[in-house]
Amino acid sequence: MNESTDAVRIDNLTKTFHIGFFRRKVQALRGVSFHVNKGEIFGLLGPNGAGKTTTLKIMMGHIFPDSGTVQLLGKDGGTPASRKRIGYLPENAYFHEYLTPEELLKFYGELYGMARSDIRRRADELIHKVGLAEAARRPLRKFSKGMLQRIGLAQALLPDPDLLVLDEPMSGLDPIGRRFVADLISDLHKEGKTILFSSHILSDVERLCGRVVMLNRGIRVHEGSLAELLQGDDRTTRTLEEVFVQKAMEKA
Repeated sequence: MNESTDAVRIDNLTKTFHIGFFRRKVQALRGVSFHVNKGEIFGLLGPNGAGKTTTLKIMMGHIFPDSGTVQLLGKDGGTPASRKRIGYLPENAYFHEYLTPEELLKFYGELYGMARSDIRRRADELIHKVGLAEAARRPLRKFSKGMLQRIGLAQALLPDPDLLVLDEPMSGLDPIGRRFVADLISDLHKEGKTILFSSHILSDVERLCGRVVMLNRGIRVHEGSLAELLQGDDRTTRTLEEVFVQKAMEKA
């Protein structure tokens, strides 16, 4: 891998699950490959069930592929060495509801092995960054969906990672919450972070991403520049929804 340009390199990932009493086989990933350049916002795009979350879980070492390889910032994916420089927010993050934001970040900071002085400094900085200063001592059980997503982002940013991996970060949020998270992602990109996020919300992808990979039923149907993708052969501009439907039908 070319460590000078690649933050993520996924090569030929396959994954099959066995579901139910009769162990029915479901192919979640079928030879998926793509790469993410350092310093870009990259979209992992597809409908529900396309294989997006499976891909991210393999990247983080939560599950293992049947075959294929993952490289993250020059390290083998899923290893402690690769995770040190990565911030991760799963789609359905669970946080102990009796904790406050301050207590939650202190807990995660200790898991990261950070010094107490660094935890206090980063926690205070991030609570303000995600707009939760007035709720810093409020238990999480009193938080809205959008507020929980913000503290989840603060948790992912706590170790000041080089690569941020977000699974459906704007799913289920109201328009104001989606706008806040989108603006935060844009600001982090300006700070030099590499950001990989999955989504089935096409408008968010169009607004933020320079390049995307499209998955459908576990198959990569396209990878490339979003600007070129939206430019039709006849030089007319297409919507991302139109492009996705076309690419999915081509691979059907």
